[in-house]
Amino acid sequence: MQYTKLGQTGLLVSRLAFGAMTFTSGNKDIGAIYKVGAQLADELVGHALSAGVNLFDTADGYAGGESETLLGHALKARRNDVVIATKVGFRTGPALTQSGLSRRHILWSIDQSLKRLNTDWVDIYIAHREDPHTPLEETLWALDAVVRSGKARYIGFSNWSAWKVAAALEIQKANGLAPFTHGQMHYSLLGRDVERDVLPMMRRYGLGMTVWSPLSSGFLSGKYTRQTLSNPDNRFSGFDLLPFDKEHGFAVVEHMRAIARRHNASVAQVALAWLLAKDAVSSILIGASKLPQLEDNLGAASIKLSAEEVAELDAATPLAPVYPNWFIDNLADPAAVEATAR
Repeated sequence: MQYTKLGQTGLLVSRLAFGAMTFTSGNKDIGAIYKVGAQLADELVGHALSAGVNLFDTADGYAGGESETLLGHALKARRNDVVIATKVGFRTGPALTQSGLSRRHILWSIDQSLKRLNTDWVDIYIAHREDPHTPLEETLWALDAVVRSGKARYIGFSNWSAWKVAAALEIQKANGLAPFTHGQMHYSLLGRDVERDVLPMMRRYGLGMTVWSPLSSGFLSGKYTRQTLSNPDNRFSGFDLLPFDKEHGFAVVEHMRAIARRHNASVAQVALAWLLAKDAVSSILIGASKLPQLEDNLGAASIKLSAEEVAELDAATPLAPVYPNWFIDNLADPAAVEATAR
């Protein structure tokens, strides 16, 4: 296993982390996602630990909190050996107060998460989404209170826009508040949007990045065909969240198969190895509903793509230009600057 520091902290995390989103005690709200029961959860966590994984991620919104409960049980004997991250922000109950990033909800939610995880503290507490209804300052002071109380060691954000993170970091710095250490964002060969604004912002502030859905909801495992996408037993039939062009995706997967053959690897391992080659990526969350899936994903730690192969995959999945990024990029090209001047 490979390890790195999370952002500018001294916290060492495995570059492949375990995501427990699929854990459930029977929640059927999203059957395509929540499918791993207690026994299998213990097996998967045990296997991840044996492989050297030390970062385990969950959220209070996963399966109505059941994910936290099962993960806490599976890690109970190894609590001092692992890094636990959980999140707050999505709705956890019918009351108006049980959602968002208000001070009330954050301070209530951390206590509920600690009870379910059966621990006195979490290593990382993450704001799971933006909250347009709560002043940013209120959220940041509440997260600081969680750290000062000893209930979390570090804080992070997930699914936030670059401008809001930058604003938050400046507020935290100016007021001596606990700072964000990293962002948990979606990043994959079929979802490279963070490269436009989020990654440059993270470099500016020295933030780490953990990645969710690195296989684009399993599409980059190479197991899907045009005919099987709608099968009721796969994720895309009940949770098609990520907005990518499926036809382009199939073409990218075929490109990846050729690289996989060179390394005697799976398509999924190539997708993960591409992310591991990115300096901005601290750790990649891998989830699984079957032990063979987890074993295959963990194998990516031993796959090292050449610079040429990384460039090949970059070229196969270019970002569409958006303004003002294309204008800024063009200014770096002397010929384009001259043409603009004319």
